[in-house]
Amino acid sequence: MKESSDIEPVRDSFLPYGRQFIDQEDIQAVINVLKSDYLTTGPEIHRFEKRIAEYVGAKYAVAFSNGTAALHAACFAAGIQQDDEVITTPLTFAASANCVLYQGGNPVFADIDEQTYNLDPEEVRKKITSKTKAMIPVDFTGQPVCLDKIIEIAKEHDLVVIEDAAHALGSTYKGKKVGSISDMTMFSFHPVKQITTGEGGMITTNHKEYYEKLVQFRSHGITRDREKLMNDHGPWYYEMQHLGFNYRMTDIQAALGNSQLNKLDRFIFRRREIAIMYQKAFKDMDEVILPLQGNDGQSSWHLFILRFKSKKLFVDRKTIYTELTKQNIGVNVHYIPVYLFPYYQQLGYQQGLCPVAEKVYEEMITLPLHPSMTDEDVQDVITAVKKVIQKYSTNKGIK
Repeated sequence: MKESSDIEPVRDSFLPYGRQFIDQEDIQAVINVLKSDYLTTGPEIHRFEKRIAEYVGAKYAVAFSNGTAALHAACFAAGIQQDDEVITTPLTFAASANCVLYQGGNPVFADIDEQTYNLDPEEVRKKITSKTKAMIPVDFTGQPVCLDKIIEIAKEHDLVVIEDAAHALGSTYKGKKVGSISDMTMFSFHPVKQITTGEGGMITTNHKEYYEKLVQFRSHGITRDREKLMNDHGPWYYEMQHLGFNYRMTDIQAALGNSQLNKLDRFIFRRREIAIMYQKAFKDMDEVILPLQGNDGQSSWHLFILRFKSKKLFVDRKTIYTELTKQNIGVNVHYIPVYLFPYYQQLGYQQGLCPVAEKVYEEMITLPLHPSMTDEDVQDVITAVKKVIQKYSTNKGIK
C-alpha cells in the first residue's frame, strides 16, 4: 500500500466545507445600524421577521439569537414539560434533541430512511407512546422530510410538529416553501447556512398562540401587552408571567440578514449548480453513494454528502477523510448520532438504538459546498475525491 504522501495536493490553499458570502452591501447594512439609534431590538428585526414570513409563506416569524434558542422556544410554545417525550432523528446536530432536555422532556430517537437520511415515518410510528407530545423532524442537508406522512401521524396522535429546517431555507415540499407547512419551523442563520446573521435563528408559524408565546419567551417571559397584564400600575408597567430567556436577536444581526436576503435566491441557485456538478461527476462511480433527492421536495443544498462503500475500498472512512484534507479539501462529517455522545450515554441511551443511522454515519463525508466556490474549486474537489478513491478502490481502471 502506498503512503498518503504519494498523492500530491490538488490545490495550494485550503477549501472549507462551508463559508459565508459577505459583500459590500452587507457591510454597509451593518454600518448603517451602528450609526443608528438601535443596536439591540429595533426596526431591522421587525423587517427581517416580516420578510422571512413573506418569503416562506407563513403568517408569523419570530427572530432569536441562534437556532438552538429558537428550538428551545418552540418546545416551550408546544408545551413540552417534565417527562414529555419528543421524537426526533439521531442524525442531526445535538440542538435538535437538547432543546427537549431544556424543557425537562425526553428525546426519543427514531431511525432514518437509508436513502434520504431523514426520519423514517414508519420508525416514528413505532416510537409513539402515551407520553409523546411532539416531533422534531429534521430536513437533513436541505432535503425536506416526508411532511405529508409526518403531519398525518401528528394528527392521528395529536402531536405538535416542530420542523428543524436549519438546513432548508429556500427548500420546497410539493411546491410549498418549507416554513409554511408544519406547526412551527426553525431556520438557522449560522455562517455556513444559506444566509447568515453571524448567529441567529427564526421560527415561522401560522398559529397566533404559538407566535405570542415565542415572542414572550425570547424576552424573559415578559409582556407589556395591556390586555394580558394581571395588574396595571401605569404606562411603565410590565409583567414577567413565566420563566423565559434572553434569546433576542440584535438589529445588527437583522440588518445583515436583511441584506443577505436580497441574495438568497442567487445563493440557492449556485448551491444547486454545484450539487449538479457533483452528481454528474460521481454518478458512475461504484465506490460511492450519492444523496437521493425525493420526488416531493426540492433541496436548497446546505450540504452535499457522499457515502463511501466500505466493501469497495480497502481502507476505512477515517483514511479517506484524512487523505482529502491532505489534498486541501475541507471535508467534514455530518453528523455523529446524538445518542452516541457521552452525555446521552450517561442518560441511558445505548449504541444500536438506530442501526440505520449508525451505519450511514460510518460511511459519510461532507464535501465543500457554498456559493463563493468557483467552478475551479468544484473541479478540485471532484479531482481529489477521484484520486483518493482510485488509490484505495478494490476495483481497477477507475477514470
